[in-house]
Amino acid sequence: MIPLLGLLAGIVLGIVLEPSIPQILQPYLPIAIVAAMDALFGAFRAYLEGTFTDRVFVVSFISNVLIAAVIVYVGDQIGVGSQLATAVVVVLGIRIFTNAAAIRRALFHA
Repeated sequence: MIPLLGLLAGIVLGIVLEPSIPQILQPYLPIAIVAAMDALFGAFRAYLEGTFTDRVFVVSFISNVLIAAVIVYVGDQIGVGSQLATAVVVVLGIRIFTNAAAIRRALFHA
C-alpha cells in the first residue's frame, strides 16, 4: 500500500510542480526511462517468482539508468550517439518483453 501511495504522491507532485528538464539532459531522459522500466519489470517478475530483494532492485534500478545514460553519452562524444541509443533501447526492450512474458506466464499460467 505504501508504494502505491508514493506513486500517487509522485504523480500529483509532478503534475502540480511541472518540473523542467535541463536542455543538456533531455537526450538522455528517454533512455533513462526505458532502463528504469526494465528494472521495474524485472522487480515485478522477481516478486512473482518469490525472489525479490529490495537491495537488488535499488542497485539494478540505479545502475541500469546510469549505465544506459553513460553509453549514450559516450556515443554522443564519439559521434554515434543515435546508434548507441538505438542499441540500448533494443537490448532493454528485449529484456522488458522477456520479463513481460514471464509475468504473463506467472499470472495467467499461459
